[in-house]
Amino acid sequence: MKEEDVNRCQIQEWYPKFKTVSIRTVIHELPESFVKYLIDDSGPFLLPLSISGEDALPNRIHNPIDEEDFQVSEGSGDESEQPPLPPSFPALELNIKESINTLGGAVFPKLNWSAPKDSAWISTSGTLRCTSFSEIALLLRSSDSLVHDLCHAYDSCIDKTLSRPPSFFLSLRKWYSSLLPEMEFRCFVRGQQLIGISQREVTTFYPTLLEKINYLQLLIKEFFTEKVRLKFESENYTFDVYVTKDGRAKILDFNPWGAFTLPLLFTWEELEQNLKEEENVVDFRIVESQCGIRPGLKTAVPQDYLDTGPGSGWDQFLRKADEELQQQKMAPGNGA
Repeated sequence: MKEEDVNRCQIQEWYPKFKTVSIRTVIHELPESFVKYLIDDSGPFLLPLSISGEDALPNRIHNPIDEEDFQVSEGSGDESEQPPLPPSFPALELNIKESINTLGGAVFPKLNWSAPKDSAWISTSGTLRCTSFSEIALLLRSSDSLVHDLCHAYDSCIDKTLSRPPSFFLSLRKWYSSLLPEMEFRCFVRGQQLIGISQREVTTFYPTLLEKINYLQLLIKEFFTEKVRLKFESENYTFDVYVTKDGRAKILDFNPWGAFTLPLLFTWEELEQNLKEEENVVDFRIVESQCGIRPGLKTAVPQDYLDTGPGSGWDQFLRKADEELQQQKMAPGNGA
């Protein structure tokens, strides 16, 4: 993978070419001061001061007793106890507010490559849906996955010369509450040939996909041939596509081949082998039963729930689920 392959997958690079077959998006170049705010972890966690008076967590309870610990009595003379002032980005906030209104009042944010999926749990809705600059700042500042975009995007490049892109961009994408997670798919392209398609949301079994798999494979193959193959310059890459209820495909994202991109229901070795063994054959994989789900690949949850070791979130969850299952088996009327 080369730097040019990584650069082509930045949304501000690919979206203008695929605007007509993607979802509505407004892109803002971020001031360097805001980028430094996202990277800086040396001090306390502070959200920007909103010039509109918006609060990213409007339902939080303020405890005056606890807040007294951060107040300095007048005339104490100890300036080291003064709490730092929150940053403010008035021009950026106004531009983002205008874009949110343009996109219908709700958006989900994304930097050059990544969305802050790992911090969705901290929002009031538990999703990436944002209606204000403050909510966007909360998600971006809370995300660990965005550190990749900010500091490590080129780490896997064989010709690495950059540590970060010259500029960072914030993309605001229109929020569609009606999107069905089972209709999003990741497509794998090797040598400009579509060789694999995977269900994108692999933590759930969707029976309806079993009935639609042939239809979906044909639709996505035709979309790739007619709309993507000749317009995206890289030889090897992945793209995420959403299939609407009326049978239209919409591009959601592009990602480099390998490196930090998840192969989902494949392994990278399997994809390489598929290319060698069967030309012009697309391997389409979906979760075919409850036993096939991949809970560890869900990213919009705290890191505790990606760890399956003893005492982890998943360990406790599975123990509780097993206890409930045993109770159901022992209950009267279950034929035991």
